[in-house]
Amino acid sequence: MSVSSRTNAARPPEAAAPRRLASLDAYRGFVMLLMMAEVLRLHLLTTYFPESGWAAAIAALQSHVPWEGCHLHDLIQPSFSFLVGVALPFSLASRLARGESTGRMAVHAVWRAVVLVLLGVFLRSVGEANTNWTFEDTLTQIGLGYPFLFLLGFCRTRTQWIVFGIILVGYWFAWAAYPLPPGAHEFAAHWNPGANLGVAFDRWFLNLFPREQPFVANDGGYVTLNFIPTLGTMLLGVIAGEWLRSERSEHERVQMFLVMGLLGIALGLALHGFGICPLVKRVWTPSWVLFSGGCCFVLLAAFHAVIDRRGYRSRAFPLIVVGTNSIAAYCIAELMGHFIGSSLTTHFGGFHFIGGPIVKGVLILLIYWLVLFWMFRRKLFLKI
Repeated sequence: MSVSSRTNAARPPEAAAPRRLASLDAYRGFVMLLMMAEVLRLHLLTTYFPESGWAAAIAALQSHVPWEGCHLHDLIQPSFSFLVGVALPFSLASRLARGESTGRMAVHAVWRAVVLVLLGVFLRSVGEANTNWTFEDTLTQIGLGYPFLFLLGFCRTRTQWIVFGIILVGYWFAWAAYPLPPGAHEFAAHWNPGANLGVAFDRWFLNLFPREQPFVANDGGYVTLNFIPTLGTMLLGVIAGEWLRSERSEHERVQMFLVMGLLGIALGLALHGFGICPLVKRVWTPSWVLFSGGCCFVLLAAFHAVIDRRGYRSRAFPLIVVGTNSIAAYCIAELMGHFIGSSLTTHFGGFHFIGGPIVKGVLILLIYWLVLFWMFRRKLFLKI
């Protein structure tokens, strides 16, 4: 995965290198900004205004749902994964235009996957006594599925849709066939937290790695096997990327994205509502792939319409600064938050006044952006 826009080998090898779409950088920047904005700690609004409906609504935007359902914050990881897929067609076309062989591109894809997996493990191990061998991190999940995504990037769109269907149906069937937890009778219990196929797999797989205590379950309910349906999310992105590279007008693309988005949302909600498959992001159920993928299509349509079609690139500049350096933004948010926060406390006090932690979060977020702006001005982009 790299921060620049990329191209698909499903297009003719002789295709020229694609132009960069500001909408993709802006959408990616929006997603990363949502992740970095966790430092704002907006959940504290419910402490300051316990009876306020608006405070509860804003706090909910920055929190994950306990299990079933979706908040805005839950769309960060699927959007990030979706955009990896969108970028792949542009990347492949760009490399083909430079005359790179498929063998060299394959080696690079495997290298990228390994680095993403290890980077995810490293970031989850910061502050731990030993390496925390866990694979539910966003970067790790993308890395596990990326070699397969690369291969699918060379396939026809019809083949990609067939593989997408196989992933969803096969994954649903595997979980549905796994025995229900003791005492459970409802069909949705196949996806219960702490007692499902993914947890059973992790209790075997993760205990193959050295750890201080035997692995029992992830605190948030996330599982390693999520990378399989996450591949489906990335595959939707590949299809969207191919549409972006097509000869269709921008108006037609926006319409296609909206139709796909609304269809995905409707199908995901229908599977959940009829009890066929619960809508759970933490175990990336097939209904979640459809619903969240639909939301990603709608967001892509909005950014493509406003920035590429109407030309509002300058207004999206703050987002573009973040989106063109997404890996750096991810690492900064994971590694620098505590240091910056401690420094602000040391030099400006404890921020103990009402709303102080939120003000502190605003300052941290501003520093994040200024670091990325400094890198942007000097063309320092962290790529994998």
